[in-house]
Amino acid sequence: MRHSKSMYWKLSAYFFFFFFTWSASYSLFSIWLGQEISLNGAETGIIFTVNAIFALCMQPLYGYISDKIGLKKHILFLISGLLLLVGPFYIFIYGPLLQYNVFLGAVVGGLYLGVSFLAGIGAIESYVEKVSRKYDFEYGKSRMWGSLGWAAATFFAGQFFNINPNINFWIASVSAIVLFIIMMTIKVEMTESEMERAESINFKQVGSLFANKHFWFFILYVLGVTCIYNVYDQQFPIYFSSTFSSTALGNQVYGYLNSFQVFLEAGMMFLAPFIVNKTGAKKGLILAGFLMAFRIMGSGLVIGPYGISAMKLIHALELPIMLISVFKYLAANFDTRLSSILYLVGFQFTSQVGASIFSHIAGTLYDIRGFSNTYVLMGIFVFAFTTISIFTLKRDPKNLNKLDPKPNSHIEPA
Repeated sequence: MRHSKSMYWKLSAYFFFFFFTWSASYSLFSIWLGQEISLNGAETGIIFTVNAIFALCMQPLYGYISDKIGLKKHILFLISGLLLLVGPFYIFIYGPLLQYNVFLGAVVGGLYLGVSFLAGIGAIESYVEKVSRKYDFEYGKSRMWGSLGWAAATFFAGQFFNINPNINFWIASVSAIVLFIIMMTIKVEMTESEMERAESINFKQVGSLFANKHFWFFILYVLGVTCIYNVYDQQFPIYFSSTFSSTALGNQVYGYLNSFQVFLEAGMMFLAPFIVNKTGAKKGLILAGFLMAFRIMGSGLVIGPYGISAMKLIHALELPIMLISVFKYLAANFDTRLSSILYLVGFQFTSQVGASIFSHIAGTLYDIRGFSNTYVLMGIFVFAFTTISIFTLKRDPKNLNKLDPKPNSHIEPA
């Protein structure tokens, strides 16, 4: 039990500082692109599309390697090391390259951000979820600290951005140093049985997933529902700031709003496992989808910063329910040996495919039709696919919350 608590706190701290680093450098990314780099909506859409393409190239690789090496932390080493460079990368490489040539900057930035953050988060979440099953603690309670890390950084991000955007980038690098130190203290034990189970994975087993109709129905849900919230969030700060008398005030208030939202999200991340255990994974996914449709559509219908803020805060309810439901749905309906591949390909990879398709379309629509009309269209799209998923997603098995057995054979450190 003591070892379980120690592992919970170390991984929770890792989540906190990973999300703190990510938030400090990325929460105002679209504002940075628009106000500092002077890109328009379509160009910003291109940046997000390229980021998504690089992320989706890494996700299958991360997924296969993660399942093949089991609970060894090689991927955490790679990601943590890359994050040490985040501040200098933004300030001395990414920003100047985007100003020199948008497409060149997009490619270089997409490679770094895709490997470190956009694909890295899926690998980390999948790793912690595996460890949570082994050490018998709820993944959502650990992931909650990631939300708190994001909120802590965004609370000051808007103010620092108005002074000098580079302050946020340097803070991100300092946070990454702490992250790396925490990662060095994490030692996950693997039994011989667990090592053999992980090493038994091969490409044939991975390929069999694509012959499973239920896997494709899950992908349909992800494409039609979950990837849209990423597209919605990409340029939302620009829309939000435009409703204020000055962009500087809008940036500052958005920092407060985003921070408050993520604090609420952290509380929901603690409660979400209880909710999903009661409703079941499938109903959790459906509930999250309808909440998302309401939020996105509402963002286009309400007027003024107060109404828009209220819609934005619904994200704090929907995301934790969706994330916990995804993990429980995959664990209940598919081979848990492939849990990283299932999450990184079935959920993260598919989300990025959708984002790579819809980001540029959304950016163009923002320029032509405006944010409000685009949000209404996006909300209708999500509502339609959530309704379809009521009939296509697989019904929960009776043993939804049953954990894998934990063999007690010879233990080696990961």
